[in-house]
Amino acid sequence: MKLLFELYCAWFKIGLFTFGGGYAMLPFIEKEIIEKHHWATEDEVLDYFAIGQCTPGVIAVNTATFIGYFQKGIIGGIVATLGVVSPSIIIIGIIATLLPTFQDIPVVQHALNGISLGVCVLMTASILKLWKSSVKDGFGYFVFIVSLVIALIFKTATIWIIVFSAIGGIIYTNLKKIEEDTEEC
Repeated sequence: MKLLFELYCAWFKIGLFTFGGGYAMLPFIEKEIIEKHHWATEDEVLDYFAIGQCTPGVIAVNTATFIGYFQKGIIGGIVATLGVVSPSIIIIGIIATLLPTFQDIPVVQHALNGISLGVCVLMTASILKLWKSSVKDGFGYFVFIVSLVIALIFKTATIWIIVFSAIGGIIYTNLKKIEEDTEEC
């Protein structure tokens, strides 16, 4: 029961203090899930994010569900999911009630613009950290550059970039293994 309560509270905190979606949550997930509770490693979180991109739904909800499930089964997945969505439901209810009254006030507009810039900084920091742990060799640089070009120029859906990157990684690993095996002979 204690673990379920901790799952809910941790994901509630992540959901409460994240503005900007799943990728903006990475720094909070790193601190709360990886460093504080040790419920997942950095590589596992990257895997959950990748899987979360491929599955229907919001990446933050998918990630919370995966981590909750691996900690406490189906009930853990449900509790973590409820934890991450509860703040949004509460905040959206409050905003829907109050925003029409305050949306034209310059201070509110500037505050929202400032929050957006802060989210960009957090996302950039997370991207740089992911870069350091993911791009380790020439093949990693190649996949990164090709994926970036495809994403920016062709506006390809994220799922296809992940699928093609995974296929490329499988092919590369198998070719590398074949090369190593022939060198041993």
